[in-house]
Amino acid sequence: MKAGFWVAPEGDDATMTVMPIGAEPPLRTRKLNFLATSSAEEMIRRCRQTAELLPRIADALAMQKADEPGQLFDITDFPADDRELVTQTLGEGEVAGVAALANGVLAQIQEAVMAGVWRVRFTDANGTLLADYVEVASIPAAVRQACAVLAPEIVHGPAPAGAMNVMPVLHEIGDRIARYKDGDEPHIITFSLFPMSPEDMNFLQQTLGAGPVQLTSRGYGTCRVVATGARNVWSVQFYNAMDTIILDTLEICDIPSVAIAAEEDFRDSEMRLREIEEAYFK
Repeated sequence: MKAGFWVAPEGDDATMTVMPIGAEPPLRTRKLNFLATSSAEEMIRRCRQTAELLPRIADALAMQKADEPGQLFDITDFPADDRELVTQTLGEGEVAGVAALANGVLAQIQEAVMAGVWRVRFTDANGTLLADYVEVASIPAAVRQACAVLAPEIVHGPAPAGAMNVMPVLHEIGDRIARYKDGDEPHIITFSLFPMSPEDMNFLQQTLGAGPVQLTSRGYGTCRVVATGARNVWSVQFYNAMDTIILDTLEICDIPSVAIAAEEDFRDSEMRLREIEEAYFK
């Protein structure tokens, strides 16, 4: 069996070239103890826009529902020190990644240490910053926007020589895509449960194609979540500490649950953010 679903075939011109398949978004541990330093104290005194922003984010968290659109806070025009203080205050949480929009804009996504709070930076093809937002949502809107243009069906030819199980898998995927409705439970295909030859996996990859979203979640271990070129079809791979795949799946769903914030996350994050505000910004 070929290890891992999403290994780009050699010579494949994948639509996602900024983050090659298998690469991970940079995740750096940034601790909140920066706020207790003398440098931070001085920065907090002069960065009043950040001090005014935090209670607004907390209020948004208090009202946010998991199945509702998120709330955006535009910090593009904040002074450089304010934007740096926002970065330090929010920190970097478990989920990070990129979403390539149809207009060529790239959304760089980083969850804060408070789940359900996201930093989303939009850049053009040259890496120039276009917009910078803090977003309160289960998943940034850019992820859904990027996936909205994907084809709602798959098209393929006959099975290649050496194929074993790829055709039943493709028929199952096609059937589930056609029947999927918002709110349905995810349908999971686990490759560990039946043999797939290298020819199977290559044909499956080529048929589904590369999608516009790549996310990495660092919760209990590492999980890589990659959109395929078919709407609502995701490669979800779990890795152990040795970076070996321990669970290799396809999920037919809106967004895989491992990447999204749950209802209780918003309430917990509200409490945490208000504690930070009270301790350092008042």
